[in-house]
Amino acid sequence: MYKRLSIVMFPILLIALIGTGFWGYLEHQEKNSVLIKAENQYQRAFHDLSFHVDKLHNELGNTLAVNSTSQDAYKKGLINVWRITSQAQNEISQLPLTLLPFNKTEEFLANISNFAYRAAVRDLSKQPLSEDEMKTLTALYDHSSQIAKDLREVQSTVMQQNLRWMDVELALATEKEPQDNAIIDGFATVDKKVSEYPEINWSPAIMSMQQSLNRNMTMLSGSEVSADEIKTKAAQFLGLADAGAVQVVENGTGTEYQSYSAYVPKEGTQDGAHLDYSKKGGQLLWYSAARDVGTKQLDLRQARDISAQFLDDHGYPGMTAVSYDEYSNVANITFASRNNEVINYLEKVAVKVAMDNGEVTGLEASDYVYDKKDRQLAPPKLSQEEARQTLSPKFEAESVRMALIRNDIEEEVLCYQFIGRVNGGLYRIYVNADSGAQEKIDHIRTEEAQVTQT
Repeated sequence: MYKRLSIVMFPILLIALIGTGFWGYLEHQEKNSVLIKAENQYQRAFHDLSFHVDKLHNELGNTLAVNSTSQDAYKKGLINVWRITSQAQNEISQLPLTLLPFNKTEEFLANISNFAYRAAVRDLSKQPLSEDEMKTLTALYDHSSQIAKDLREVQSTVMQQNLRWMDVELALATEKEPQDNAIIDGFATVDKKVSEYPEINWSPAIMSMQQSLNRNMTMLSGSEVSADEIKTKAAQFLGLADAGAVQVVENGTGTEYQSYSAYVPKEGTQDGAHLDYSKKGGQLLWYSAARDVGTKQLDLRQARDISAQFLDDHGYPGMTAVSYDEYSNVANITFASRNNEVINYLEKVAVKVAMDNGEVTGLEASDYVYDKKDRQLAPPKLSQEEARQTLSPKFEAESVRMALIRNDIEEEVLCYQFIGRVNGGLYRIYVNADSGAQEKIDHIRTEEAQVTQT
């Protein structure tokens, strides 16, 4: 009996063993294929990075060599610098450098990109590069030469020693010392040298951009508020008679980002109601009470009217709806403040409305909080008709209003906002009220257009 059983089982076990071995072999081959592909991608990104940093140095040199009166050549050179730097930044993002201190070099490249872009997009015939900006270009040329040289040295080491980027990823993941890997050492050396460069005099446009990106509570007015005051504010916002249910936690103690997070259990929501307030001034930054939304019963117009009333009731008067979106039966409507018939796109709030019953489930007010201030706007230099003459003859304007926006180089500019049609689409075109430059163009989607025109 056992002999017969062994005769039957032996081939079965043998087939199973061979199958397991074959499966293991295929898994091993597939794993190797993935690792090889990842290694090839890392190697390509690294060598492209070295090439583009070297090319960046050359392009900065070409730009400096241009005759000071040749503004078109300057513009072309600056655009090339911006394009090459953007490519280098993209290649850095493809390398496993997340845990490696390389932030100074990334910040340096980002500032070069922003400097070149903001200089290139302006009218250089009217506002040529200043003496300080030329000095900045010279400094960038010198510093990029050193970075290119250091990266070439790392590249040479990689090629001579057949180093693998997968080992870098493994070394970073296992928290080994940087000295354990030549590539890590090389990049750390580059970043250290960049951090020791003399301070560069970036243009005011760059500095204003950095300030807008690095918002913190020190920019706000008012005195600091306590956690108990936030409890009262949150209860009032939610219409609660008793603030006892509000839980408050302080964030960022001792930093420039001090704020309070308030939480209130709320039936029907996914995780209660959450609110964030600035510690300085006690201003509401955002509110969320997300929940599952049922069958749609309202349209965007009704959601807009509900949002407008909500803003009036909660201390945001004089707001105008400027954009609309809808997703999963939730309307997202952005409002901008309106002062003396000028729509101020800098002071914005976004409201979320559940379209099953019209409940407001969210509010984003950070832009309104940080950009709210008294502004004395100078009268426009161009008339409405003069601004209209800058538009395409094919553009059929249907309405025009004054608007304050922030352009691509982070400047606050007063514009004529024209809404009209061209090539079968509806557009907003913002024309600078002083220079006539077309600062911005927005396409208005069909569903948004139906609400915009009512």
